[in-house]
Amino acid sequence: LVSDNPKQNSQIPVFIRILDINDHAPEFAKYYETFVCEHAKAGQLIQTVSAVDKDEPPRGHKFFFELVPEFAVQPNFSIVDNKGN
Repeated sequence: LVSDNPKQNSQIPVFIRILDINDHAPEFAKYYETFVCEHAKAGQLIQTVSAVDKDEPPRGHKFFFELVPEFAVQPNFSIVDNKGN
């Protein structure tokens, strides 16, 4: 609340030290070793992957995956987001 009376106003600097930025980088939920059969059909599900982040809050992180731009021009693979990290 700001007062019109200068004698009732004061200012003080406040320094904030951030203690927890991002201690743990996101990582895959497990080790994935994926194989594609030479007879795989177009649109066939090859692998489902998920990620985790050990930072707080435990269930508050959202992840998305995308193909790097170099491979998105003529993709042999596609990514579908199942909204489950």
